[in-house]
Amino acid sequence: MTLQQVYLSHQNKNIIMYPVELTTPISRDLTDFGFKSLVNSDDVTHVLENNEGTVLLVVNSVCGCAAANARPGAKMSVTGEKKPDQMVTVFAGVDKDAVEKAREYLLPYPPSSPSIALFKDGRLVHMLERRHIEGNSAQAIAFNLQSAYEKFC
Repeated sequence: MTLQQVYLSHQNKNIIMYPVELTTPISRDLTDFGFKSLVNSDDVTHVLENNEGTVLLVVNSVCGCAAANARPGAKMSVTGEKKPDQMVTVFAGVDKDAVEKAREYLLPYPPSSPSIALFKDGRLVHMLERRHIEGNSAQAIAFNLQSAYEKFC
């Protein structure tokens, strides 16, 4: 991409933060496991608004704590008996509109990538921010989420 193309993309707010060659395998880490990728704001609204049942939302990221902790922890968490009805993901730095819409549903929590949220009947009931993910093992994250599933699923 030339400097002029980058400038024009920035002017149009279509900033391409990461190359698709990098993000596709990262995205597939969750989608190949059964998470549905939400790529626009309508997808997010459809899944999260007034939905009956439980939804696990992973705000994916290219960072190391997403790779080592968040994604493995989220996947481990849904291998037990109790698990959410739906598993979805948005990708920070990739799916801009979807992430912005998801973050509206994550209020009052500030933007955090990665993050993992559990919704029940369209209401946020459990949240793991980046600060809960960094420095914790994937097993600890899975245990935290499974405890929430026991309560809400």
